[in-house]
Amino acid sequence: MGRVEGKVAIVTGGARGLGAAQVRALVREGARVVIADVLDEEGVALSAELGDPAGFVHLDVTDADGWQDAVAAAERLFGPVNVLVNNAGIVHNEPLEEMSEADFRKDIDVNQVGVFLGMKAVIGSMRTAGGGSIVNISSIGGIIAFSGIMGYTATKWAVRGMTKGAAQELGPEGIRVNSVHPGFVTTPMTEGSGVDDLARIQPLRRTGEPEELANLVLFLASDESSYSTGSEFIADGGYTSM
Repeated sequence: MGRVEGKVAIVTGGARGLGAAQVRALVREGARVVIADVLDEEGVALSAELGDPAGFVHLDVTDADGWQDAVAAAERLFGPVNVLVNNAGIVHNEPLEEMSEADFRKDIDVNQVGVFLGMKAVIGSMRTAGGGSIVNISSIGGIIAFSGIMGYTATKWAVRGMTKGAAQELGPEGIRVNSVHPGFVTTPMTEGSGVDDLARIQPLRRTGEPEELANLVLFLASDESSYSTGSEFIADGGYTSM
């Protein structure tokens, strides 16, 4: 039996990169997964590749009505939701002085408000399922700070705090909420960002692979982490230990 056998999951930003690796890991271990993304072509292709255990829904995580539709689609396809991975995210690489208010607010809308809407949307379904696990993808940018990504850093610190608050509220109903804080991982989002150079100075002198982060998400989605809630799980090659 797989580690998440019989569970129903929604993974946002699930069409490529970290999200696609998470979807594959969950399906491999027995879950049925709704891939939620604005990247329709990639999402449909991944769903077709994985077959019956996967489905795709178009979701803009900043759209509250879209979230309701996504949860309804998951219930229609597979049943009540046990697992939500709030993985969708964006980053604007701009110095503070040059960053526009519009770009700052866009980071907040996607990375922070999207997580809020997602957690709120699945509570009823997880209650029906008898509990569940919410995994919020933050960043080591939510543990420390980096220059030139003010909006991203602000949102990832916010996700860390929102995770703890939600864990306190939802724990009595058997809904666990944890945050994952990746370091420098090779994905389309990090291409050309210089993360390879930063990774060379950390204890594990390489960037991470999406599958390595997916294994951590898989642990938190599974009952193996049944006593973990409100916590930060860091996978950063040791960068924040320096």
